[in-house]
Amino acid sequence: MDVERVIEELYGLRPEEFTAARDAYVADARKAGDADAVKAVSGLRRPTTAAWVSNLFVRERRSDVDRLLALGETLREAHRTLDPLKLREASGQRHKVVAALAREAAGPARDAGQPVSDTVLHDVEQIFHAVLASSDIAEQWATGRLVKAPEVPVGFGEVVPEAAVPRSKPAKPSKGAESPKPAAKRASKAEAERRERDRTEAEAAGAEARARDEALHAAEEARSSAQAEAAAADESVTELERQLKEAKQAKRAAQDAAAEAEKAAKEAGRAARDAHRVADRTRSKLERSPD
Repeated sequence: MDVERVIEELYGLRPEEFTAARDAYVADARKAGDADAVKAVSGLRRPTTAAWVSNLFVRERRSDVDRLLALGETLREAHRTLDPLKLREASGQRHKVVAALAREAAGPARDAGQPVSDTVLHDVEQIFHAVLASSDIAEQWATGRLVKAPEVPVGFGEVVPEAAVPRSKPAKPSKGAESPKPAAKRASKAEAERRERDRTEAEAAGAEARARDEALHAAEEARSSAQAEAAAADESVTELERQLKEAKQAKRAAQDAAAEAEKAAKEAGRAARDAHRVADRTRSKLERSPD
């Protein structure tokens, strides 16, 4: 079995089609005695709806995929070099691009007959943010085989232009006027608190989404296992029914043979009696006849 081809096909299917198709390939591999394929394919997990939407986007919108990958490289490079101009420019694009591409990603999914709710759209945006933040996640995402939304790496948050772009030295305040430093410190503190609050909320939302995904996967795996057990039970019942049918047929054949044997025995008995009568008459005639 060409495992790579099978994996590529499975992750292109709609989520509700995944499990049945995977189990069918596992059954084929078992029949063929391909243990490696059985292990590889049976371990594949059904993608969440958001992961599938993202996978379909990767497969069908390559130019947009390249655009997001390029933006991620720019953002990561800006954070590595702490280039304030690049940080401001790239971060300004980040949310706009992610939101726009998430809406674009919903198009192919809806065309394929898969509804995309606001929750799913939010999860797709989270996937795209993770792609921008991590080169490893970006590489994995670009294969079009995501199973669920990856966790967005901590520390790749908003960039505040005021904190990134150097300012000219402020004029010395006049006597009696409030120094701009305390005001700047208060603004900086408020902005830091806002960023921390946004980060905490995002992490909480991500944790909730991951918990929901894990519960969904666990339910799906349990359903798949139950279906496999039910299929095995059906096969056992079918085999027992076949054996019972054959036993009944054998019983009827034995009964028919017994009836035929009994009939033949009766006919043989009648023939024997007839032969005895003929012999008795012949003997009587001989006894009555003079020598």
